[in-house]
Amino acid sequence: MKTYTIPEQVANHLRNEMARGRWLNEMPGRDALAKKLGVSPRSVQSALDILEKEGSLVPQGQGRSCLINLKKNRKRTQAIRIAVLYYSSLDLSLEYELRHELERLGYTVTFPSKGLHELGMKTTRIKKIVRNVDADMWIVYAASKEVLQWFLDNKIKVFAIAGRHVGLPIAATGPDKATAYKQTTRMLIQKGHHRIVLACARHLRIPDPSKPTARFLEALREAGIPGGEFNLPDWDETPEGFQRLLHSLFSATPPTALILDQPVLFHSTYYFLGQRNIKVPQDVSLVCTDPDPNFTWYRPSVAHLDWKLGPVVRRIVKWVDHVTSGIDDRRQSYSKVRYVPGETVRALK
Repeated sequence: MKTYTIPEQVANHLRNEMARGRWLNEMPGRDALAKKLGVSPRSVQSALDILEKEGSLVPQGQGRSCLINLKKNRKRTQAIRIAVLYYSSLDLSLEYELRHELERLGYTVTFPSKGLHELGMKTTRIKKIVRNVDADMWIVYAASKEVLQWFLDNKIKVFAIAGRHVGLPIAATGPDKATAYKQTTRMLIQKGHHRIVLACARHLRIPDPSKPTARFLEALREAGIPGGEFNLPDWDETPEGFQRLLHSLFSATPPTALILDQPVLFHSTYYFLGQRNIKVPQDVSLVCTDPDPNFTWYRPSVAHLDWKLGPVVRRIVKWVDHVTSGIDDRRQSYSKVRYVPGETVRALK
């Protein structure tokens, strides 16, 4: 990665702030910027000179603030192309929030037609997508460790949202589900549940449990529940495969509680149970690990984990700013997750 001087880094930062609309008409003076940014006035002046030379700032004479060339800065961010590789075509809320914020800042955003789930998490297929998309950087949602490692090995600028990024030198963010999984599992155990099943994507189970999945198993073991294939079943990630899993779970000794890793799995399970007159929560308790606007229409109300996209989007925007400024940003941060009680969970008698 190219090494930037301090004035160049300051100039890049100021460009990004102008593109984001922090200053609309005039750039603050040298001394005010130096105090705000924590750098020397000389470095700030050199940065301002760079911006004037390229046309991003228009000088107004000695002692007067420079005017901001809005067209110039808008054009610069539009030249930066960002591709977002989502997990599945169902991640609509994430797509909307990311597209809205990044395009508002002037970046060009692309969403490939297929997500990681549709591509089977196979790097051979992902490679073809990446080759066909003209992008300066990639944002990848809920990827396996193998997929993220492929991006790193190919020296592609990449940011991970959730997924198996722990232990990799990669910038990442996402909800802190590990803590929430353990707390939710403990809550179910305290309510008398012991036959608890977590239905989640394959890459969260194989080749080894992800951090949230490991916390689920840890909570079971702490309560004296061994935690095996019944609690964390393997299944084919297709609609038909999930139906086969549900048939298997409810054919003999059924679970008393199901933790479902995606809203689509929750909706599918609820429909499956309704068809068979298996009542929620009288016969089985349900918890979803993600929020969904559709839950507001459910009666009984849905117990679920809630987290906001805002902090995730803000972290991504900061990473994009850093990358375009030549800053090597590999920080991993996590947003809060809270359990929302619902009527789909009950205590066993």
